[in-house]
Amino acid sequence: MIITLLTDFGAQDYFVAAMKGVILSANPAARIVDITHEIPPQDIHAGAFNLLAVCKDFPLGTIHVGVVDPGVGSERRAIVVECAGQFLVGPDNGLFSFIVQREGNCRIHQVTNQSFFRHPVSSTFHGRDVFAPVAAALSNGTAAREFGPQMGALVELESLTPRQIVDGRIEGAIIHIDRFGNCITNLTPQHLGANHRLQININGRQVTSYRQFFSQTAPGGDEPFMFLGSAGFIEIAVRDASAASILQVQRGQSIVADTGTVRPETSSG
Repeated sequence: MIITLLTDFGAQDYFVAAMKGVILSANPAARIVDITHEIPPQDIHAGAFNLLAVCKDFPLGTIHVGVVDPGVGSERRAIVVECAGQFLVGPDNGLFSFIVQREGNCRIHQVTNQSFFRHPVSSTFHGRDVFAPVAAALSNGTAAREFGPQMGALVELESLTPRQIVDGRIEGAIIHIDRFGNCITNLTPQHLGANHRLQININGRQVTSYRQFFSQTAPGGDEPFMFLGSAGFIEIAVRDASAASILQVQRGQSIVADTGTVRPETSSG
C-alpha cells in the first residue's frame, strides 16, 4: 500500500522521519512516497494545489497524508476523505478542498476514535500522533468508518471555478505560483478554446500570446505568454524569468479573461 506525505515541515528537523517511523512501526510493508515537505510554512493554499496536481498520478487505493496545519491542537477537526478511489488524511482546514471540488462525490469521516492514535498525543504534532497512525491503519485494511462519524462537508477554500461576469468575460484567479515564477490560473482548456483565442488581463497588462512550450519564445525577452500546464490549468510564464515578478502578481489575485483575436504563435528563435 502506498502512503504519500505532503507537509510544510522541511528537511532540517525530525518531523518527517517521526511520521515515517510511526507508519512503518504499524505497517513495515508500507511504501512511503514523499510528495514534498517544502510547502511554505502554514501555506494551506500551496498544499491544496500541490495535492490536487499530483493525486491522480497515483494508483487507486493510495493514502495521501497532508499536514499543513496551523490550527494543530485547536478545535479544528481531523478527517479521512474517500475520494476518487483514494484516501486523504489530515486536518479539516481546506487542504483537501480543491480535490473534493474537482472530484465531487466524496465521503468524509471525522477522526474521533482515539484508539488509533499514538499516545500520549502531542498538542503540536498531530502529524505523528494522529495522521500517521490513522494512515497506517488504513493501509492495514481498517475501513474509514471505523475512525469516526461521517460528515456532510469539510472546510473549503475559495472555489476553483471562474466566475462569469458582464459582457461574457470571465473572472478568474491566480491559484498558485511555482518556484519558477509561473502563475497558475484557475482557467482550464475549455476557456482556452480550440483556436486559443483567449486573452488575460492581469495588473493592467494583456497576455495574448499562447505557446505550447517555453522554447517557442526567443530567449532574453520579458513578454509573458500563456501555456497549458501539466496540472491541467492555463499558466502565465516568461521564458527564463519569473512571470510573477515581472507582472508583480501574487497568489489569489484576480484576473479577467475573454476571447481575443490572437492565435497560437511560433517563434523562429
